[in-house]
Amino acid sequence: MALDLVAAAKERGIRYFLISFVDLFGVMRAKLAPASAIRDMSRAGAGFAGFATWLDMTPADADMLAIPDPDSLIQLPWKPEVGWVAADLWMGGQPVAQAPRGVLKRQIAAAKDKGLAMKTGVECEFFLLEAGAHAIADGADRATKSCYDQGALMRRYDIISEICDAMQTLGWGPYQNDHEDANGQFEMNWEYADALVTADRHAFFKYMVKSIAENHGLRATFMPKPFANLTGSGCHAHVSVWREGRNLFEDPEDELGISATCRHFMGGVLRHAEGLAALTNPTVNSYKRINGAVTLSGATWAPGSITWAGNNRTHMVRIPDAGRFEIRLADGAVNPYLLQAGLLAAGLAGLAGSADPGPPLDINMYTHGGSVQARRLPANLLDALRAFEADETLRSTLGESFATAYLRLKHQDWAAYARHLSSWELETTLDA
Repeated sequence: MALDLVAAAKERGIRYFLISFVDLFGVMRAKLAPASAIRDMSRAGAGFAGFATWLDMTPADADMLAIPDPDSLIQLPWKPEVGWVAADLWMGGQPVAQAPRGVLKRQIAAAKDKGLAMKTGVECEFFLLEAGAHAIADGADRATKSCYDQGALMRRYDIISEICDAMQTLGWGPYQNDHEDANGQFEMNWEYADALVTADRHAFFKYMVKSIAENHGLRATFMPKPFANLTGSGCHAHVSVWREGRNLFEDPEDELGISATCRHFMGGVLRHAEGLAALTNPTVNSYKRINGAVTLSGATWAPGSITWAGNNRTHMVRIPDAGRFEIRLADGAVNPYLLQAGLLAAGLAGLAGSADPGPPLDINMYTHGGSVQARRLPANLLDALRAFEADETLRSTLGESFATAYLRLKHQDWAAYARHLSSWELETTLDA
């Protein structure tokens, strides 16, 4: 039985609700509704003009209604009088086909029809910057190999511990926090869950990190590659598929501890990787991470080719432990809902076609990748969009209405970038 938001407001002292959704560009949108109005909002939804967000609508479209999902309720740990709820979008009595949360829910339903449920965990990396400046907030964080630097981690103890305490209060099961490979970069991990729960938490996590950083006078960014000489921010996802409480990816008899089901699902992700990149790496900047040069620490920690291996971080997919795989493709800019939807769509297609991922490559791809023939990841956003456009299986599985809207907006995004005159162009061609 779904949670009663009216009762929850009274019991928990909630005065206002943020009725929230994420658009196709990953921007979180919301209306702030007083608790006295939440009964009507729960039934009829909060009204939005769809054209005012990145959902590929026009000013002539009817009101878009955001109906909150009571089970997604999260009280803001730093402002508990406010409750955040993820909403599903409706228009004219029908779900909005291109709404990211709806796209994911359709994939979850398709998996459920087969008796399957995908569980995932995400590793969200971010930078802490000076407010109003493109500079790392900690001037003492200058080590060449700064990953796991205890001093740099503890200098940000106030922020990191506040975020971790919040996750503990929310029951997410956080279990480790660290300073990541780049100066000023951090990662925080919490327990895996069903795909929709993980997506909702991922969306809220980004909002929470930014809000708490602002409260401390800093700025948090999930931009994939904010500094050319430093490792970019990834969003690695750990994936398993379950049926009636049993992990279908686990096989104790297998050398890597993974089943044929896991290999077929993973094979689908590998088969559709070029098109999937349009979702997992959704910005122009994304391709400076996955196609980046060696960084200050000596490695990008990002894939460049479509390969898999055992416990080897130089590949796009690795097997860190029995019963799951990690995909290292997505970056910090990924839309939390489209990440899960894309993985599930590609994986289900792999299961349907018994996709073969091929043998694992037990080599260092950063040093010996040139010795093997492997498909390369897209070189830029335009290549990724074209690959997604050409991937009929991925496009139709996710929904043509979604694919059309996403591609139209992202091609506009690329065109806007292409029209931009950069300082590099002036420096290199002004005297042509």
